[in-house]
Amino acid sequence: MANFHVIIPAAGSGSRMAADLPKQYLPLAGRPMIAWTLEPFLSCERISSVHIALSPDDSHWQAHAPHHPKLSILHCGGLSRAETVLNVLKGLHVEQSDWVLVHDAARPGLTPQLLNYLLDELQDDAVGGLLATPVADTLKRADAKNRVASTEPREGLWQAQTPQMFRYGILKEALIQAGEPPTDEAQAIEALGFSPKLVIGQLRNFKVTYPQDLALAEAMIAAYHQEARK
Repeated sequence: MANFHVIIPAAGSGSRMAADLPKQYLPLAGRPMIAWTLEPFLSCERISSVHIALSPDDSHWQAHAPHHPKLSILHCGGLSRAETVLNVLKGLHVEQSDWVLVHDAARPGLTPQLLNYLLDELQDDAVGGLLATPVADTLKRADAKNRVASTEPREGLWQAQTPQMFRYGILKEALIQAGEPPTDEAQAIEALGFSPKLVIGQLRNFKVTYPQDLALAEAMIAAYHQEARK
């Protein structure tokens, strides 16, 4: 039976947050953001291991993040997300058929229920896939002056989330063969000719990117835990 392993690339600086700390360490509802991101994976019995990839010069981990026997810390961050993930994959000693879930360090809204739903939907899939949500808003294409150049049809368009879940062997091969760094793991898999499955995600599983996102993430976390206590 295939095992499930998690990689969380956390080597970026989060420059758009305009903060002194990398955004994964920013305080969120009384804890560093990375602690919320890790929680559903560390508490899930189906997950065998969790690997967080930091930049080689990261000096914040010890002061801001949790310790757990399932968790390994690797200072192997590369110049791109794809390079960072591949660096972790090269050091893993797992079966080719094992599943690898790659999750953004700045997505603290993943719930245990959504994680288990993803595992259930993909564990028997031939390719693997990712959480995503259908695009609901009208899409505008801008010109060089930030004026509307056209309105784009949104039919069939989805917004990718994470985790993105693929077999260890195929994901490693896809990232090795990738030329221009892909923006996510699914794009690398697509380049090999495969079609990842889209699994319905949740709006709360958004990526914290800008300073105003912190307040929204904190409100969602508070609302989730209040509902869980009922």
